[in-house]
Amino acid sequence: MLDSLLIPFRSQNQPPALPQGYAFDGRGSVEPAELNALLVACGEPERPLARLEAALARSAWQLCLRDGGGQLVGFARVTSDLALNANIWDLTAHPAAAERDQLLLVLVHAVLARLRRELPGCSISLSAPPEALQALQQHGFVVDPGGIRAMGLQLPG
Repeated sequence: MLDSLLIPFRSQNQPPALPQGYAFDGRGSVEPAELNALLVACGEPERPLARLEAALARSAWQLCLRDGGGQLVGFARVTSDLALNANIWDLTAHPAAAERDQLLLVLVHAVLARLRRELPGCSISLSAPPEALQALQQHGFVVDPGGIRAMGLQLPG
């Protein structure tokens, strides 16, 4: 009888391994010019530095991934109303990084883990490049079947 009252834990993905030689920046901050350089290297158009600075200042938080030389090689930032919605922006990893797919997987996992811890229950929307699709799908995101080109996190029923 007691077994019928227990709710099973939802299975969690095993945390992906951060490749050797890379580390999250403990400061969690980035200079706008440095971020702009990473985004341009990833194929994004150059952004005005004042606009990037404002976006960073208005973000709830950000994650910076650096290589052994201290260069920014991965990034994601989050905005939120701190109640119902969270948005992931600028999720990217440098295309020259040999471990780019793994870096994206680690970034997605780290962002989602922090969101679940700090903002449980928020719906999550995101803006990400096509190369992040595999990492996002491994964490439960699905491409909207209606063709809206949005992604959502599908929770088990």
